[in-house]
Amino acid sequence: MAGAHGRSGPAPGTSRAANEILHQLEQFNLTWDGTVLYQSTRLGAYAAALEQLRQRQLCYACTCTRPQIRAMGSIYNGHCRERAINSRRSSIRLKTVPQPMALTDVIQGDYSADIAADCGDFIIRRKDGFFAYQLAVVVDDEFQGVTDIVRGYDLLESTPRQIYLQQVLHYRTPRYGHIPVITDEKGEKLSKQRFAAPIAGKQALSLTHNVLQLLGQLPPALSDFANNAALLEWAVTHWDIQAIPKLATITAGNPR
Repeated sequence: MAGAHGRSGPAPGTSRAANEILHQLEQFNLTWDGTVLYQSTRLGAYAAALEQLRQRQLCYACTCTRPQIRAMGSIYNGHCRERAINSRRSSIRLKTVPQPMALTDVIQGDYSADIAADCGDFIIRRKDGFFAYQLAVVVDDEFQGVTDIVRGYDLLESTPRQIYLQQVLHYRTPRYGHIPVITDEKGEKLSKQRFAAPIAGKQALSLTHNVLQLLGQLPPALSDFANNAALLEWAVTHWDIQAIPKLATITAGNPR
């Protein structure tokens, strides 16, 4: 099974933005199995993983302020490593070890990073009590039995940290593939923060066709497809992951 995220109606308290994203997926005929997993319902699982790490003395409380961390440079120097976890008013960092974490990305090829040398001990629970992305995504992927993760190149740098967490928690490591991030003509990522135009469901066919071209696929002319479902069926049948450009970014206006 590869990353099952499904929908059976909005969860209680689900944000309007989350429901809009799910609706957009439906407009593009992008389907799923199972039920949608909301992180707000998974806090107990994250806490259990954190407690396992605490009991094995693999994490510690950090009370360093932002100015203190900036003074250390880009790599956290382990200033609080001997501090016990006894307060909710501190962040919690995972202890790292000086060894390379390597992976073979199915798109980008071999990639390796020494977490201790590159970023140091990293945060797995923030000072405000929220669990960090790195911990949450690893726990959720294991829970769902995710075997393959395809996402943007901008998350490739995070992958060694997630693999390290998987190893210390005795989880399986999925296969990873990182596709180029689509940018505008100025090289800026297409996002709401950069005021990119919103996705329009009525343009599903033309947008999907363009994205397939950007990803190095060679779909027939747009006029050959009656709807987006037919185009997606073609894409599944003819998908060639090795044709995806081995790049960090690719410009929206320049399909291959």
